[in-house]
Order: sequence, then structure tokens, then C-alpha cells
Amino acid sequence: MSDLLTVEDLRVEYRPRGRGVVRAVTGVDLAVAAGEVVGLVGESGCGKSSLARVVAGLAAPSGGRVLFAGEPVVPLAWRKRPAAQTRLQMIFQDPGGSLNPRRTVGAQLLDGVPAGVTGSDRRARVAELLERVGMSAAAGERFPHEFSGGQRQRLAIARALAAEPELIIADEPVTALDASAQAQVVSLLLSLVRELDMGLLFISHDLALVHEIADRTAVMYLGTIVETGPTRRLMAEPRHPYTQALVGAIPQVSAEPRLPSVLRGEVPDPSHIPSGCRFRPRCPYAVEICRTEPVLRAAAGSLVACHRAEELAAVPADVTQNGESR
Repeated sequence: MSDLLTVEDLRVEYRPRGRGVVRAVTGVDLAVAAGEVVGLVGESGCGKSSLARVVAGLAAPSGGRVLFAGEPVVPLAWRKRPAAQTRLQMIFQDPGGSLNPRRTVGAQLLDGVPAGVTGSDRRARVAELLERVGMSAAAGERFPHEFSGGQRQRLAIARALAAEPELIIADEPVTALDASAQAQVVSLLLSLVRELDMGLLFISHDLALVHEIADRTAVMYLGTIVETGPTRRLMAEPRHPYTQALVGAIPQVSAEPRLPSVLRGEVPDPSHIPSGCRFRPRCPYAVEICRTEPVLRAAAGSLVACHRAEELAAVPADVTQNGESR
């Protein structure tokens, strides 16, 4: 199975006035194959959206490279992007903000329909796209504000599908929706991946949701990947203390009442990244060697960036607000 998307040593930096260099993404490697769902998880502020924008070509990387179907992704500029790269599409967190309120839904879908589709076939394609996402053809004559949040996200998916994509990047696509709409949108995305053999990079802070849909999962912390592997293995046997803490924070149904653990502290300022292991200031297992930066290395079927991954494998972390490990 060849990779549709390849991210190699990606770095994204910002230089806001009055602050130091903000290193949002540092040295990330990632890959997505056709028909595969890859989850990217982590707390808010860890660099997921910065990575998504660069991978989609909405911003230029500070270093490294992004390949789509073997070719470098060209960042958007005034010139039209290469036709082949229109098959790389993105779905945003806020469907209301990603749809133009002054244009009908049909007009916006037509923007993405390939130029080779002409005449009456273009209108027929719009109706087909709307039907594929569970909407009626009449929706094409209406404006985005006339729909609910879940319906608008379906329309955003239809717009992405108009370009006949091979890969979709979904950046927190269900965060703004209620539980029912979330389930509908996730089910729709999964059915499209299987039906069209697309690749899907699903970005979320909800590890429980990613557990249900992703074939592989990468855990991101402060701009870098700290653990990656098959989703079921990663959830059952998390090796990095950060991953263990995220898994421990998922609410569980059990005979004995138990509150989810709360990860102590907050993600540090990416303009002042701690030396050594980035998770060290929040990790209850940090020792002297953690003052040197770990690299991703193999550990029981996963890749883990932790000096103590092997010895902590059997220790389920409950990284609480007071820093104790139960």
C-alpha cells in the first residue's frame, strides 16, 4: 500500500512581533495511504492545525517537505495550484466560517467541479454531490445560514468531494457539532473513505473518537510526534507517559465509580520550549536522562519518543493535577 501523503521532517515557525520564534511544528514525519484513516491527536496548542494548514498547502513550511502522490505540495499563492493537487482537500472545524454566506450552496459546489465537466452535467454533478452527503438537490439553491451546523458540515464535505479528492484533511471537523451531528458526519466520512478509497487525516483532541475510526494514530505534543502506531495497540498499551495520560482521561463505564484523570499543567509556550524531553515539566516519571531530547524508536509495534518507554510500559499513568501517579 503506497502512501498518498508523505510528511518529512516538517517544521513550521512563526515570528510574531514582541515574541520569540514560535516553533509550532518541529521535525514531524507522517504518512497516509489510500483507504487509510490516520488520526492525529493532542491537546489544544500542540501544533495540529499548523501542521494541517501546511500539509494542505494553505501555508508554506519553514523546513522539511510535504509530498502528495509523490510530488511536492505547492503552497497556495496568486497563481492557480497544479490541477493534480486539487485532489488534496481540507475540511475545517467551523463549517459556517468555511462557507461563503453570500453565495448559494450550489454555486460554491460548482467552484470545485473539474473543468472537464461541462453544460448540464455540472448541475447534475451538484445534485449528485448533495445526495452523496445526505442532502436534497434543492439545498443547492439555498444559502449556508439556512442550514444547521451538522448540515453545513455536510455541505463542506460535499464541496471537498466536488474536486474528486484522493486525500482529505479533516481538522477538528465535528468539534462544533452536537453528539448526534458528530456521529452522522463521522459515519459519512468513514463511508466515503471506504467507498472511494480515499486517504483521511483526521485531526482531533478527542482520543476516544479517534480510537473508533482511525487505523493508525499519531500523538502530538508541543509540535512533535511523541508516539505513533496502530490505534488499537496504542490505546491498549500506550507507551509514552503523555499518551498514557490522554488515555486515562477518557471517561470509562465501570462497576466502580471513577473520575477520569486530569493531566496536570498546560502545554508550554511554543516560543519557550523546555530543553530535553518536552513533556518533562509535566511528567511524574522524569529523571536526569530526560534532560536530553529523546527520538522516536521502536517499542512493541509502535514508535515512541521516551527514554523510559520500556520500563514504564506496564505502569498505567494517571497524571493528575497534583502530579501524583496512582
